[in-house]
Amino acid sequence: MKYFYFLFFFSISISLFSQNYNLKNGLIAEGYDVVAYFENKAIRGNKLFTTDFDGVKLQFSTKENLAIFKKNPTKYIPQYGGFCAYAIGKNGEKVSINPKTFEIREGKLYLFYNSWGTNTLEMWQKEDPNKLQQKADENWKKIVKN
Repeated sequence: MKYFYFLFFFSISISLFSQNYNLKNGLIAEGYDVVAYFENKAIRGNKLFTTDFDGVKLQFSTKENLAIFKKNPTKYIPQYGGFCAYAIGKNGEKVSINPKTFEIREGKLYLFYNSWGTNTLEMWQKEDPNKLQQKADENWKKIVKN
């Protein structure tokens, strides 16, 4: 019975802790390799190259990218927990992403929604990306605080 309570509270704490990450199938960036984005490539990760960071799982396309991530994980974690950067900036909403729609800006990874004829990366770039980024940073602090 003690084991059951431990598992129950552990699973609740993990889900509360990771609620600020966009997790599809339990993975950041829908399982895409966050290191590969910095080579301007959107590549699906392989379950053979998986790691945990900050209570969430990430997958990588190669053993080398996994090793690179482990040396400096915070560099590669997507901004705003991997939610759509445009939606966070525009109205402070957590919106899913298309892992193939991304931008590296000032050494940081931003992911975007792109479906049903709406490409928020294009919208981000047409508007003032610096202003949207600043607003997204402010909104994200409020979201994480709650």
